[in-house]
Amino acid sequence: MSLRSNFAPGSTPWAMRRAQWTALGLSDEDMEKPKIAIVNSSSGLASCFSHLDGVVPPLMAAIRAAGGVPFEVRTAAPSDAITSAGRAGQYILPSRDLIANDIEVAVEGALLDGMVCLASCDKTTPGQLMAAGRLDIPTIVVGCGYQPSGVYRGEHVDFEDVFLYAGHVATGAMTVEELAEMASVAVSGPGVCAGMGTANSMHIATEALGMALPGSTPVLANSPRMWADVERAGRRIVELVAEDLRPRQILTEGAFRNAVTAVLAISGSVNCIKHLQAIAVEAGCDVDVLALFEELAPQVPLLTGVKPNGERRIDEFEAAGGAQALLYQLRSLLDLASPTVAGATMGEVLGGAVVADAETIRPVDDPLARHPGITVVRGSLAPEGAVCKRTVADDGVHRFSGPATVYSSREEGLAGIRNGEVSAGDVVVLSGLGLRGSPGMALTSAFVFALDGAGLGDQVVVVTDGQMSGLVNKGLVVAEVSPEGAVGGPIGLVRNGDRITVDVDARTLELEVPEAELARRRAEQPPLSAPRGCGWLSVYARTVSPLARGATLGG
Repeated sequence: MSLRSNFAPGSTPWAMRRAQWTALGLSDEDMEKPKIAIVNSSSGLASCFSHLDGVVPPLMAAIRAAGGVPFEVRTAAPSDAITSAGRAGQYILPSRDLIANDIEVAVEGALLDGMVCLASCDKTTPGQLMAAGRLDIPTIVVGCGYQPSGVYRGEHVDFEDVFLYAGHVATGAMTVEELAEMASVAVSGPGVCAGMGTANSMHIATEALGMALPGSTPVLANSPRMWADVERAGRRIVELVAEDLRPRQILTEGAFRNAVTAVLAISGSVNCIKHLQAIAVEAGCDVDVLALFEELAPQVPLLTGVKPNGERRIDEFEAAGGAQALLYQLRSLLDLASPTVAGATMGEVLGGAVVADAETIRPVDDPLARHPGITVVRGSLAPEGAVCKRTVADDGVHRFSGPATVYSSREEGLAGIRNGEVSAGDVVVLSGLGLRGSPGMALTSAFVFALDGAGLGDQVVVVTDGQMSGLVNKGLVVAEVSPEGAVGGPIGLVRNGDRITVDVDARTLELEVPEAELARRRAEQPPLSAPRGCGWLSVYARTVSPLARGATLGG
C-alpha cells in the first residue's frame, strides 16, 4: 500500500529516519509497514491514568501481529480531580487543546499513518478526537475504562460522593474526619470516575460518533473486556490504514446527530456540548451542536438513570449492554447510514446488538422520563445560550425569579456563603469566569456543593459564565452563559438586586433591567485587555474562540 510514512530511498528524510529507527531495532521490512501512533495520555498524578502504561505493550503486540509498526507518543494528561487545584480550575479546559496540539506535533511531524488513542479522564477523549479530525488519518479511540468503587460504612461510595460531600465540609455539615474516611475508600482502582460524568459520557459519545469500536464503552478498567477491546483496536487500526478510512469520512453531520441523541438519552455531561462542537470544527464539519441539542432535546427521552442522574451504577449500565444497547434502543432516532471505524455502518453494527436488561436501558416507547436531560436556555441574559442539567427525577425547581447576588470568583462566592450573604430566594451570579475572563472557564461546582451543604441547594439558583463539573450537579444551575461577561455579555452587567428569571420549561433566562440602564453600565465597563506573557493560560486567552466554535483555538 502507499503510505505517507515512506520516503524515497536515498532522500534526506529517508536516511534520517533509517538511522534513528534502526537504532530502535526496526528492520528493513519494518520500514515499509504502516506506522501507527499509540497516543498515551498518561500520568502518575492520578488514578485516572495509572493503568495506561500497562495498556501499551499488549496494544503494541496486537499492532505488530497485524502487520504494523507501533510507536508510543505522549501527551499532557490532565485529571479534573488533580489538575483543577491550580488557578481555580482554569487549566482544565485549555488542557484539551494542549492534548490536540501535542498529538499534532508528534504524529503529523513524523508523518505516521494512523493512531490508536488511549482515552481516559474528561479532556483526553475530546482532545484526541479533535486531533483525529484535524490530522484526518485513520484513528481508533479506545476508552480505557471506569474505576472500581468502594464501600463507606456499609454503603456504596464512589468519587462523585467525595466531590459532593467536600462541599458539605466547607459549611460544617460534615466533618473532615468523615470526609477523609470516605475519600480513602471511594476509589479502589484505576480508571475514570464511576458515574455518568464527562468521561463516561464522552466515551459513549465516541462510540455513537463511530470513532470507537462497537461494544467498547463503557468498560471496567483492567477488565477482560477492556483487554479484548485493546487487542481488537490493535488489529483493526492496521486494516483501517489499508482501507484508508479517515475520521472526516466518519465525523459527518449524521454522526454528530447520533452523538447528541446518545448524550441526551443518558442525561450526559453538559460539557459534551462544547467538546462535540470543538471536534466538529476540527473535522471541518459545518454543524451547530448547540442547535442540535435544542432541536433533539424534545424528541429524545431519557432511557437510563446512572448516578448522579438516577440510582443505577455504571457497571449496571455496562452489564445491560452499554453503548451498543443504548444505540439499539435509539435506532429509530439515529442516522443508521453513518460509517464507523468497524468498517460497517451504524445500522449494520447495531444489527448484532443485545439489550441484556431493558429496565436499565429502556426502549424509546417506555422511557424512564420524557423531559430533556439537558436544556438550552436563551434570553436577555444569555442571547447566545446557556445550559441546564436535569436528572431523571427532575424534582427540582423549574421556574425561579429573584434578586441577584453577584460574585466575580468561586472563592468570593464561598466566602459569601460562610458570611451569610446568600439567602433563600437569591439568584447567585458568578460572572467573569468564562473562556477569556477566567481565562479557561473556571470550575464552579465547589460553590454549588457548598450551597447544598448549607441547606440552600433547592432554594437558590446559580447563573454563571463558568463551567460545571460533568460529574455531579445539585439544584438549578445555569452554566456557560454566552456571551461571557468579560467580552461584553449581559452577565457582566448584572448588579446586586437586579431581578433575574429563569424558566427551564420555557427555555428562557431573562435579566429584568431596562436596556437604557444596561447601555449605561456597558459604557462604564473598561475594555478587555489581552493578557501578556508566555504562560499557557495567557496564550489560551489570546487565541480561544467563542463557545459557538467549541472554544477551539485560532479565533
